[in-house]
Amino acid sequence: MKVLLTGTAGGAGWPEPGCLCASCAALPAGHRRPFGLVVDGRVTYPFRGLPAGYRTSAGGLGLVCPDGARLLHLPRGVPVPAPEPAPYDVVLIDLLGRPERLGELRRAGLAGAATTVVAVGLDHRIRSEDELARRLRLWGAIAVSDGTEVTPGQGVRARMPRRALLLGGSRSGKSAEAEARLAAEPHVTYVATGPSCAGDGEWAARVRAHRERRPAHWDTLETTDLATAIRSATTPLLIDGLGTWLAAVFDEHGAWEGDRAPVSARCDELVAAWRQAPQPLVAVSDEVGMGVVPATASGRAFRDALGRLNERLAAESEYVALVVAGRVLEL
Repeated sequence: MKVLLTGTAGGAGWPEPGCLCASCAALPAGHRRPFGLVVDGRVTYPFRGLPAGYRTSAGGLGLVCPDGARLLHLPRGVPVPAPEPAPYDVVLIDLLGRPERLGELRRAGLAGAATTVVAVGLDHRIRSEDELARRLRLWGAIAVSDGTEVTPGQGVRARMPRRALLLGGSRSGKSAEAEARLAAEPHVTYVATGPSCAGDGEWAARVRAHRERRPAHWDTLETTDLATAIRSATTPLLIDGLGTWLAAVFDEHGAWEGDRAPVSARCDELVAAWRQAPQPLVAVSDEVGMGVVPATASGRAFRDALGRLNERLAAESEYVALVVAGRVLEL
């Protein structure tokens, strides 16, 4: 199977003609042309009027070639097809809107370790080619230039860091970045550490927004026993977040005004579990060292405890970044 992508952008190309957004303004006209596909020099997308020996699959989204090689195109807004007995050799997928669809494909067995995953439908939903490349590395996909021939076996998935710590202030985009890092995984457990806060409408709205943003196929675990959750993990974990966890630990041990030794012991237990994590994990924490000094002794104790915990976990992590205004600064 020979797969030629004559264009890799969305329907209006990238940049879009006449668009003055930061993404489009940074690129020359015609940088990426609208999506176009030619297979074996004789079959174009959409797959209609096929030559002898070719047939469609996945409701017309897929193509099976005479040599048995299989290709799947998953455009924007199209749901993931039903599982099939074997993975596709090449998957062309719009990843900019819902990258979790790649995780669904992998979960359904439609994309495997040897599948070449190519991002198409590219446009100004991503701010730059550099940011596109960064995200595709996380998702185990590649982007190619217009007019490039794609072959099975390209773009083998890089191994993700075992431990990643994302720091940031309030509304910095740190949770969204954490979710994006694991979006293309077939199995993820989201560890929610925040309190339910029954009767607090504003907090409930925050929790609901997080739930609605997460991929539907992820599992959720609500717990403050993070050490056990890490030690017993059988899938990658997303922990959101360490600040709410530490506040809950202060509550559990009455440490706001009382003895804080139990809090230190719980932090020691968490660091020990983090060091021996059996599965990849991504954790979100608040960067507390850039604000004003809290006015109360309990506030200062919490700030200091979280700052020390962040420092200890960062020392035990392969990847640490600070998220500011949605931009990622690797540390």
